[in-house]
Amino acid sequence: MTSSARLTWDIFCRVVDNFGDIGVCWRFARQLAQEHDLAVRLWVDDLVTFQRINAEIDPESAAQSSCSVEIRHWIEPFPDVSPADVVVETFGCDTPERYQLSMAAMEKKPVWINFEYLSAEPWVNDCHALPSPHPRLPLVKYYFFPGFGPEVGGLLRERDLMRERELFVSEPKTLTAFWRSLKLPQPAPTETRVSLFCYENPAIADLFATWAVSPAPLLCLVPEGRAVADVKAFFTADESVAPNDYVRGNLKVRVLPFLDPSHYDRLLWACDCNIVRGEDSFVRAQWAGKPFVWHIYPQQENAHWVKLNAFIDRYCGDMAPETAADLRAFWRTWNSGRGAGQAWPAFWRRRAELAAHADCWAERLVGLGDLASNMVRFTHKLLSESDAASSQR
Repeated sequence: MTSSARLTWDIFCRVVDNFGDIGVCWRFARQLAQEHDLAVRLWVDDLVTFQRINAEIDPESAAQSSCSVEIRHWIEPFPDVSPADVVVETFGCDTPERYQLSMAAMEKKPVWINFEYLSAEPWVNDCHALPSPHPRLPLVKYYFFPGFGPEVGGLLRERDLMRERELFVSEPKTLTAFWRSLKLPQPAPTETRVSLFCYENPAIADLFATWAVSPAPLLCLVPEGRAVADVKAFFTADESVAPNDYVRGNLKVRVLPFLDPSHYDRLLWACDCNIVRGEDSFVRAQWAGKPFVWHIYPQQENAHWVKLNAFIDRYCGDMAPETAADLRAFWRTWNSGRGAGQAWPAFWRRRAELAAHADCWAERLVGLGDLASNMVRFTHKLLSESDAASSQR
């Protein structure tokens, strides 16, 4: 490796999809600093959104620190700073031109990584870790893809996450304390609890109508976000029993205050089923080991359906055919916005099989290593190769 000095990392994040981009980047930066003892500087263009998931952030401060990470406000014109040993641009955001010129001027060039979007599509396997020379500058960028197999970079997962999850779900007093923190009782024996964190979706009304006439009680917990307007629109004024509490038939809905990442993880662990969105909550739902449903971010010309179907194919690869068929039906109706209520009963009749599969899936992903550690090893290899080449010159 380059030297015995502590390696420096610069991570660039543009906040596009509310909490998804910054959620991933914050978990990643914090893990690099705390578990790998790296000097991490996180550049973020939207500190107001960042503050929603990290109360320590001061949106008015251009430079601050939190959880051993240096936080810098990404503004233009970009300040004159020395580039880090490793430079990571997330989700296709381009590092500033001024910063790139500084990288190119360095005698020893930084390792430059494009931290890509998560996808189960087969082409990702062939593109992972490929170099891309800059068209004008003496720099090379490497593509690093998260993913679900050994050919790619794995998923973000803190070192102690699975141990913390097991301690949480195995200790009744811990679960009781968690529900009490949300001002909720313990679940009744026949009650189902579902977390709902999704984009705007006409399927919400259809699904709620089915839940309202279900034979057993169902409590839907909705963290503040883009779905709240659709949730409230389903109910009439006299169906609100308290601010942010709604009841119709066997369905109860509680709109929760915004949860920080740690509390959101625990919500996923505590619920029977989790409806999630985007990328960050999608990954956290998989680590929860519970049945889940992914509301993928809609793209132009329905490009997201290819990505959604690729994951379903992979996730259902060794699932019983009838269970896989019911999962596919519900996921597809949920993402199309039509028919989710009709597809739910068949999906949820498979809850035992879905839960067992989700737990095995999480264990299989653990075996791939975590994304932060895999990227650290990848960058160390490139830095070592660069040192070896320099010594031969």
